[in-house]
Amino acid sequence: MSAREAQLKADEAGLDLVKIAPKAKPPVCKIINYNKFKYEQTRKAKEARRKQKTMDIKEVRMSPNIDTNDLNTKVSAARKFIEKGNKVKVSIRFRGREMAHTAASRPMMMDFAEKLSDIAVIDKPPKMEGRFMTMFLAQKK
Repeated sequence: MSAREAQLKADEAGLDLVKIAPKAKPPVCKIINYNKFKYEQTRKAKEARRKQKTMDIKEVRMSPNIDTNDLNTKVSAARKFIEKGNKVKVSIRFRGREMAHTAASRPMMMDFAEKLSDIAVIDKPPKMEGRFMTMFLAQKK
């Protein structure tokens, strides 16, 4: 029907004429209560945001001369973070003379990732950034 006829029918019913698909040939319209329509849309958008999962980045800091038991403690903390669905940033801080031996810490980072290889994958490989060597681990899919 024509747009005028549709508008007259909507006015008779006391409702609004809303274009659902204005780009279609011919345009698709509905006779509905516009306020109720907008309310439903905002409610659906809120529900979608509520169900959306947020991902945090948790950090595990170490030093280059960490002992094996301390390393295992850090691995278990990272495991808990990953199991909760978070990404983990593993970082080693170098101070003073430790800066001369940064290459020796790369195998330690890879060992850390290997211990978590059953539940995690390396998102970003170890990289030096100033005084820190950082690596990101994410949950396996």
